[in-house]
Amino acid sequence: MSHAKLQLLLIDPQNDFCDLPGAALPVPGAVAGLQRVAALIERLGARLSGVQVTLDSHQPLHIAHPHSWQDAQGQPPAPFTQIGADEVASGRWQTRDPAERARALAYVQALEAGGRYRLVIWPEHCLVGGWGHGVQQDVHQALNAWGRQQGRLVDFIAKGGNPHTEHYSALRAEVPDPADPGTAVDAGLIARLQAADTLLIAGEALSHCVASTVRDLLEFWPRERRQDLVLLTDCSHSVPGFEAQGDALLAEMRAAGIRLATSTDVL
Repeated sequence: MSHAKLQLLLIDPQNDFCDLPGAALPVPGAVAGLQRVAALIERLGARLSGVQVTLDSHQPLHIAHPHSWQDAQGQPPAPFTQIGADEVASGRWQTRDPAERARALAYVQALEAGGRYRLVIWPEHCLVGGWGHGVQQDVHQALNAWGRQQGRLVDFIAKGGNPHTEHYSALRAEVPDPADPGTAVDAGLIARLQAADTLLIAGEALSHCVASTVRDLLEFWPRERRQDLVLLTDCSHSVPGFEAQGDALLAEMRAAGIRLATSTDVL
């Protein structure tokens, strides 16, 4: 494996996805997985030429948060409710703000047409400025130590700030908002990632943000360089109830020629 330009793409290593008390959307195994990431960063040291870290960054009002929706009695959907386009069209679920209803219907229709997800209402999570938005402590310490030792900046990438669309992938929103360039394909990030000879990919959650990111990356990555992508299987886990999606991603990536490895295999 060439280490001339070894980079790490670390997806949403945030407290709210950790299996910790107080986490909004805990993913079993996340803390242990992120501790393996921290150890990896420490071991690689100077061999790591760049680190990109995505941060899910929401406010309470978001199309995938409960308060944006209500039923006929004015009650919000429970977390993990899936809202189909047919339920929005029929009025079973309506946006709390009447002015948003037509836009929200168009959104859920576009989301379903994309074929990846139906709209899932998540617990409010990764609220900007709060504990849940912060980076898991072992990873945070490892990133800061690497920055000091190597004299480099970690490339932090916020996603999810647009309340009208979901942004699972690091590379683009699920349904781009024409009025918001931040939801379009991030060509600059793709170029930075493609500068790596080998790109390690880790983070949470395997079933959602990792899955969308890797699938998008594959779309923009040269076919002859797929072996340069390494998905660290011991550093990424699925949201409970969505394990099948995580397993499907691993099978799909193996078939596509991406390398699956553990954090200790790459040394």
